[in-house]
Amino acid sequence: MQIPPAIAHVFSFFPLRTFPPIKLESGKHPTVPTIWIHTPGSANPRLSTDVECLKWQAYLALRGLSRIAVRWDILPQGAMGARLPNLHLPNGQLLPAQLIPTWADETLDEQERPLEGYKDQAALDESRAWVSLLEGDVHAALIIAQPLPSYFMSLISFPQPPPRALESILSPPPPPLSGLSSIFPLFGTRVSPKHIESKYRDAISAIADRLGTDKWFLASSEPTPLDALVFAYLHSILHNANHSTRMEVSRRVNLVAWELRVRGLVTAAFSST
Repeated sequence: MQIPPAIAHVFSFFPLRTFPPIKLESGKHPTVPTIWIHTPGSANPRLSTDVECLKWQAYLALRGLSRIAVRWDILPQGAMGARLPNLHLPNGQLLPAQLIPTWADETLDEQERPLEGYKDQAALDESRAWVSLLEGDVHAALIIAQPLPSYFMSLISFPQPPPRALESILSPPPPPLSGLSSIFPLFGTRVSPKHIESKYRDAISAIADRLGTDKWFLASSEPTPLDALVFAYLHSILHNANHSTRMEVSRRVNLVAWELRVRGLVTAAFSST
């Protein structure tokens, strides 16, 4: 059947073009262990601006591992479970974050570490309280301190996974927008930035006091997972947060000096691909 001339004329403005097939590179593996992270900051091209990715970078470095490459050109949608970081090994294996400690133990060929580097069971138990403080009050303050992207950037940027909701971080949970006596059903939440900032200031003060002049947190003789987490938050606050949030850390000399020292150890363990 012949195409009518009028339709053929319209189609001529949209010619069909063909391109050669793209060669698959699924069999190409890295020559060294490579960690996939969210985009690093301009101040340090090896360290991620995402707290979760940076925590695992610090964990690897403080365990004594080195010569690890860094990639940030892979979107979270391309990672295992749609979450970064992932660790890509030279044998082609791709590990999610929760399997990184197992790989580190096997690589270092260390015996079982029941205390994870803490000096005693009491320190290990105390570390859980500090982890809760960091992932609760400090993380909530970091979320509200992040600068929002411009409307133009939100249009041209790839969609990012939603951050952890404040409602799931704060303890106790914030009250609903509607009151108990309202004729409307409960909906939304009433988040108080001033309350978050107050708890954040108390948390930073407690962290600074607990560190004191020790080399590692909780007076450990070697770095622990808590040190990796503390570094991730202090670095993110000092380099990615707004002025008022950053000042709570920057005016405490021991925290600034500790972050600077640990940053050198963490940075040295990674190289850009």
